[in-house]
Amino acid sequence: MIYGTEKVKFPSTSTVKQDKEGFSPKGLSPGSESEYDINMEMDVEGNFKIHSTTSIKNISTDEWEQLIFYFIPNMFTETNSSLEKPSTVKVESINLDGETVKFNLEKDTLTVPLNEKLEPNKDVVVDIKYEFTLPEKGFRFTKNETNYFLAQWYPMIATYRNHKWNKEAYRLKGETYHTGFSDFRIHYKLPKGLTIISSSDNDRYPSKRTGVLEGKNLKEFYISLLREPNVTQKKTDDITIRVFGVDERKELHKEIIELASEAMNYFQNTIGPYPHKQLDIILDELGMEYPGVVTASSIYNHWLESPEHLKRTVVHEIAHQWFYGVISNDSYHDAWLDEGITTLATSLFYANQGNDSSFDEELSREFTLPVNLPLDKYSFNEQSGYIYGKSSEMLWKVFQENGGELKAEDFLKNYYDHYQYKEVNTLEFVRFLKYDLNLKDDDYFKDWILLENNNERVR
Repeated sequence: MIYGTEKVKFPSTSTVKQDKEGFSPKGLSPGSESEYDINMEMDVEGNFKIHSTTSIKNISTDEWEQLIFYFIPNMFTETNSSLEKPSTVKVESINLDGETVKFNLEKDTLTVPLNEKLEPNKDVVVDIKYEFTLPEKGFRFTKNETNYFLAQWYPMIATYRNHKWNKEAYRLKGETYHTGFSDFRIHYKLPKGLTIISSSDNDRYPSKRTGVLEGKNLKEFYISLLREPNVTQKKTDDITIRVFGVDERKELHKEIIELASEAMNYFQNTIGPYPHKQLDIILDELGMEYPGVVTASSIYNHWLESPEHLKRTVVHEIAHQWFYGVISNDSYHDAWLDEGITTLATSLFYANQGNDSSFDEELSREFTLPVNLPLDKYSFNEQSGYIYGKSSEMLWKVFQENGGELKAEDFLKNYYDHYQYKEVNTLEFVRFLKYDLNLKDDDYFKDWILLENNNERVR
């Protein structure tokens, strides 16, 4: 372990919990296991210096000849984007177990050859020193006025399966990266006047210029740096909810924190415990989920976002804290799993509030492909229609004929109980859904999920 004296035990993706009726959930192994210790220093001009130390364990059955990382900041440089104000990225050095090695950085793929093969159950420590600036109008990794949004800002080790690194090409729509659960320790040093918001439970407001942020069993580690945000806080049970607004609509911020509190209570009572002690809601940037943090657009330098749409986006991203944040899936190959289930959970929340929970019944006729294809198999314009719309509509149809809203809520709880801190693919999800609803065959899925010869495609 890189930090601390106590070895943290990761929930095993291969450990099988068998319930009293004999069902054994089968999570997918990530193939790689990682712990991150990162030093981040920012100057007054917005230049970042990073020293990332990652301990990586080979938990596959193969010997490795190289390591593959996602390095997404490189996608917003002048070379790889058409942004007017792109990012700058410079990798200064990479060391393996203390020895300097050569590397290759092409688009968002950082390849580090190993000096000698890494056998199963062996570890390697990778030190990467690099610098970057943030682009303007980037995609999640971006700068907006004096606010900085650091999504996927560090080298993230990919998963490994089917005897290869599971790394796909970057796309500007959807989440094209997939990582396992990791532990993080982030040492930071900032200029004056910035509020740091992160995936850690131990960041505080007002922020200190220096500090250490920690997080365990996180899919990724997110950081935002905001200058003089409007801050609203509320305590719900043992959880602190914080809303960070970049505009002056303080009444709307209060409405959002009340709605977030209601959503948290509903999801905890319906699904299971929230996995963090804080929930941070940043009312800027595109709607997106990160461990312990959600973002949703405001009107500050954005298109006009209606208050109701903004609120629904916040609820949707909060639901992702369970479906993505705790139950993992490959967001490139099985994007429908977290998005479809999250959309369903959001609609169930609104139904519980006495609002409309209906789905677009024409969607399945309009979109004729299966919902569980890789992202590159959908057109840019139709992608969301499949992974958000058709998937949630068809799931709802299954529950309509098998117990309705109450059974859907019961399923979400059972699903969470069986698969927390595991990775699920389409086949495993269908196997559990059939078990939970006592379905005898695949008839409910034949018109919208690809199941034949799916083992190799999905994993």
